Amino acid sequence: MCLILVAWRVHPDYPLVVAANRDEFFARPAAEAAWWKDAKNVFAGRDLEAGGTWLGLGRDGRFAGLTNFRDPPRNRNDAPSRGALVADFLTGNESTAAALARLQAQGPRYNAFNLFVSDGDSLGIYESASGSARILEPGIYALSNHLLDTPWPKVTAGKSRLARALRALPDDTPLRELLRDDRPAPDAALPRTGVSLAWERMLSSAFIRAPGYGTRCSTVITRDRYGWMHVTESTWSDVGLETGRVVERFQVDRA
Repeated sequence: MCLILVAWRVHPDYPLVVAANRDEFFARPAAEAAWWKDAKNVFAGRDLEAGGTWLGLGRDGRFAGLTNFRDPPRNRNDAPSRGALVADFLTGNESTAAALARLQAQGPRYNAFNLFVSDGDSLGIYESASGSARILEPGIYALSNHLLDTPWPKVTAGKSRLARALRALPDDTPLRELLRDDRPAPDAALPRTGVSLAWERMLSSAFIRAPGYGTRCSTVITRDRYGWMHVTESTWSDVGLETGRVVERFQVDRA
C-alpha cells in the first residue's frame, strides 16, 4: 500500500473517511476484499503469498492500513511479512493504545513500515523507522512510503483533494477520482529514496503504472455517525483497466 489518506473526525456526519491505493508487483497473488472465512469479523483483501493484508476493517469498527517505508538498502530478506501486523490487529480486541505499545516492541523485527490502527474510538499511527507511536487528534492525514504527512507531491495533493472531496459526501466519486490521478510530479519536487530517477518519477503519482508493478486496487471507506460502513474497492490490471469492483455496506457491531 503506497498511499493512505484519512479524514478522522473532520466531517460532522462521517467520522472516518479513507481513500487508499495499494501498489504492488502484479506477479504477487492477492484476493479482493471480502469477509474472511477464517476470521468472519474481518473484511479485507488478502495477500495470498504470505496470508496477511495491507488494509481492512472489523465488524466491531476496527480499521488498519499499512504502508512500507521506502529504504531499499535496509531491507532484510529474512524479515517476517508486515501484512501479519494488520491481520493481527483486525482479528484481535486490543485498544488503539495497546496496539501501539505492542507495535513498539515488535516493530524492529520487520522491514520498515507505517501502520494506522483504530479501535473505532481513537486513531493511532506507528512509524517503525522512527519508533514513534502516538494517538492522532482529529484531522486529515496521509501516508505514503515515508513518515506520516511527509510532504511528497502525492501526499500534499492527496490531502488537499481529500479535504475538497469531503464536501461531496455521501457521493464518493471525488474520492475515487483522486486515487486515479496518474500525473507524475515534476523532477524538482521528487524525493530521493534510493531508487533510480526513472522510478522516482513513476512512483510519484497517486496511481502508478510501471513495468510489472503498479496500483493493484483502490479502496474508499466511509463510516457515518450511525455506524454504517460503506466500502468501494476497484481492482486494476497492469495497464490500468478496472478488472473488478467490490461494494460492501455493514453496520458496526460494538456489542
